[in-house]
Amino acid sequence: MAVYKRGYQRYQGPLTSPASRLLVLPRFAWERLMQQRLISILFIVALFWPTGCALFIYLSHHLDLLQGFGGAATAKIFDINADFFFIFMNAQATFAIILAAFAGPSLIAPDLSNGALPLYFSRPMSRSTYVLSRMLVLVGVLSPVTWIPGALLFLMQSGMAGWDWFVANWQIGAAIVTGFLFWILLVSLVAMASSAYVRWRMIAGALVLGIFFILGGAAELANAVLRVEWASAFNPTRAMVQVWRALLGLEPFPGPDEYECFAALAVMIALLAAILNRKLRPVEVVS
Repeated sequence: MAVYKRGYQRYQGPLTSPASRLLVLPRFAWERLMQQRLISILFIVALFWPTGCALFIYLSHHLDLLQGFGGAATAKIFDINADFFFIFMNAQATFAIILAAFAGPSLIAPDLSNGALPLYFSRPMSRSTYVLSRMLVLVGVLSPVTWIPGALLFLMQSGMAGWDWFVANWQIGAAIVTGFLFWILLVSLVAMASSAYVRWRMIAGALVLGIFFILGGAAELANAVLRVEWASAFNPTRAMVQVWRALLGLEPFPGPDEYECFAALAVMIALLAAILNRKLRPVEVVS
């Protein structure tokens, strides 16, 4: 429209709230992800272990169903404590990595390849809002296989064991939610950074798996070659395990303590955020 005609009028209709704008991208992304058969299969498989843990908790309070299988020894095996939830968290953390490796690469790479960032940022959406909305996609995918079933298992055990058990072990429930949310933050940033730097989906997914598994092997190799223990702090999985054990009140594994591991994880998160900040620009200046 020519400027001299002065026919343009600003939109005067109702505006959506910032919270509803934040959920626009995740809503369509969740629908697209759930239409992928592989994502749905992985999602269902990831719920097998929580279901088995729920059955384990039920049997621990109905040992009369296992009469003739060892008596006191069986009761000790079915003891529900911090070690039980630590094993649960380790298993579900692996499923979270695999899900993020398949779901994460399709979040940012298509927008960069198709030049869609200027369209997003020309609307009332900042760079931080865009990153947060994309991260909410992975939070919505990973939460049902991590902290949500963990919290349900803790509530199930509390309901069967009674109020005294809950008062004595409430920190386990807090550790499950806090530890898994921290893990989701790290995994989501790794998946998003991989998607931002690698445009090919398969390679980006392999990069996500490589950061967690190959980097862990490299850290252990550095420990063996240099005869040190501090390199374990740069293994994101091992570092997170130390933090989880501290939250659950368990004895730490040999190596860097929970404070050193938390500092290393914080540095990783800062580096990943810097990578996203560098790549997510509406225009690219080439000198």
